[in-house]
Amino acid sequence: MTLDLLTTLAFVVIVVSMIAAARRILRGPSDADRGAAADVIFFGFVALVVILGLRLGNDLVIDIVLVATLVGFIAALSLARLITGGKR
Repeated sequence: MTLDLLTTLAFVVIVVSMIAAARRILRGPSDADRGAAADVIFFGFVALVVILGLRLGNDLVIDIVLVATLVGFIAALSLARLITGGKR
């Protein structure tokens, strides 16, 4: 299998998971479900950037993905704190 075929397959799988997560945001019964789905969409977007970087052969993508992942992690922690009402 070539790199193009594998990246295309990975792209399709990630987009399908992001669509399912968007559905969970719209229909989720709780705020925790919506928060988890938002994380899936964000990190799916980060994965799509990685795949684009692989296809283009660009090394700058690694730095962008590292910063985006750290920002997403901090956002997930903040959202968890918001959902729990600030309780530890």
